[in-house]
Amino acid sequence: MRDRNFDDIAEKFSRNIYGTTKGQLRQAILWQDLDALLATLPEKLRVLDAGGGEGQTACGLAERGHDVLLCDVSAEMISRAQALACEKGVSSNMQFIHSSAQDIGQHLEKPVDLILFHAVLEWVVDPQAVLKTLWDNLAPGGALSLMFYNANGLLMRNMFVGNFEYVLQGMKKNKRKTLSPDNPLQPEQVYHWLEQIGWQITGKTGVRVFHDYLRDKHKQRDGFDDLLELETRYCRQEPFVSLGRYIHVTAIKPLEPRTNYE
Repeated sequence: MRDRNFDDIAEKFSRNIYGTTKGQLRQAILWQDLDALLATLPEKLRVLDAGGGEGQTACGLAERGHDVLLCDVSAEMISRAQALACEKGVSSNMQFIHSSAQDIGQHLEKPVDLILFHAVLEWVVDPQAVLKTLWDNLAPGGALSLMFYNANGLLMRNMFVGNFEYVLQGMKKNKRKTLSPDNPLQPEQVYHWLEQIGWQITGKTGVRVFHDYLRDKHKQRDGFDDLLELETRYCRQEPFVSLGRYIHVTAIKPLEPRTNYE
């Protein structure tokens, strides 16, 4: 098995993820969390956006004055991110490295203050190893912004549309060239991995806790403002966190390392 590279479907990815209400909603909820997180961190940060794709979030951080390094295993995504940075006028605050998250340590002079790892963990073969690599490249006191594809949300969505046989068969992915992630993740497993490594989890947010379950799809667009208000109201409380199509976790690397880490 190999980690997923989006060179072959970059245009489809852009159109179906960023160009839809689900992408708009994801960015809106994410930035609510990020702005709250940034308020607790130093004013000027060294940021790593690992697997940063087209660079929407990275450019947003560069616009806020931070120094951002974006890496991605896809050369096409790097090219798109560079174009967006140029369009936004933030190229001077950004660097772009064609690299996997696993190899990013080779390109860093020193650990960074904030790591973004959004919608990548579910595409890699060894999620625990990647999380440990991110830990090793984060400065003590630094923060992690992790968004992952939620297996609970995948199950709930398929039950809503009546895909009973698919659920009974374990929801195994059949086609490689799709935007459905290879390895949906159980939230409690991800939380355990983080805490086992040493991170202190500071926040959990469900992303798209209602949007994907609406029976009338036109309301995703026509009722977007009301939908965003309701998503914001409920997305940080259970049971809705655990039903989001994605879950966004914020975590801090303590200043003092644990002495019993193995």
